Amino acid sequence: MPAELGEFGRIARFLAPLAAGAPGALGLTDDAALIALAPGERLVVTADAIVEGVHFLPGDAPDLVARKLLRCNLSDLAAMAAVPVSYVMTMALPVRCDDLWVERFAAGLAADQAEFGISLLGGDSVSTPGPITLSITAFGRVAAGGEVRRSGARPGDIVYVSGTIGDGALGLLAATGRLVGLDPAERDYLADRYRLPRPRVTLGPLLSGVASAMMDISDGLVGDLDHLAAASGVAAVIDATRLPLSTAAASVMAEDVERLETVLTGGDDYELLFTAAPDADIAGLAAGVGVPVTAIGRIEAGAGVQVLDRDGGPLPLTRRGFRHA
Repeated sequence: MPAELGEFGRIARFLAPLAAGAPGALGLTDDAALIALAPGERLVVTADAIVEGVHFLPGDAPDLVARKLLRCNLSDLAAMAAVPVSYVMTMALPVRCDDLWVERFAAGLAADQAEFGISLLGGDSVSTPGPITLSITAFGRVAAGGEVRRSGARPGDIVYVSGTIGDGALGLLAATGRLVGLDPAERDYLADRYRLPRPRVTLGPLLSGVASAMMDISDGLVGDLDHLAAASGVAAVIDATRLPLSTAAASVMAEDVERLETVLTGGDDYELLFTAAPDADIAGLAAGVGVPVTAIGRIEAGAGVQVLDRDGGPLPLTRRGFRHA
């Protein structure tokens, strides 16, 4: 059996190609990178970590783990209306992650770099006796003053979400065998949505100057809307009957209406949650990039988030969203 490449051998063989053509990467030969911006632009920085057994399942394919890691960060950039530019990455890997594992992991990153136009600039790799732990710090660019923050929602604004809601949380249940009786194709669809988010990098930048507040849905629709409302100093009201559901999620709901709370609070959707004035042409912008967008509620004076049921009354929830201990 050939000897393992080791840290620097893995960097040279699997990771350095991911930095090819990125001017600030310096060939991954230095301990730092350079990022240049055009006049009038701002650098947007975000960081996300994922841990085996918490954010992805033990045994998940390395390429899918890599792509989920990158896409979680791309979703944060999109939520501030930024265009992705580059990223740095830290890997803490147990000894069982051999050269083949790293090669497949790098292949996943390469696929998404090509799709989203982003390059690796550098990072660090260490060993750990614990679970696989991975972190990316991603950089994006936005015109100065064009960034969209969480704090701009105002009474009278409409609350929107992109895509469909609940697929990520239901997908975790599907991937772990907890959705019994679901059609196999629908089960696989939901599991794929959990493992491979769709960051809205085309829609996000178009909402610069249009959305009054925005963030992505990672910890659950209700919990994340709580954060947006608190940052803006307003209240939000959403109608549960307006939630956009995939065909697979609708099938789950048809069999078990109690899953509604999972859809509302489960997280892992990585869709955009944003507010805009009633006269904003959100439908036109979204149609231009082929991303479905749905109005699900409104912003009011006050505080907190209320979910209305089909009869227009408040829907009681036992939790608001995912929280780390």
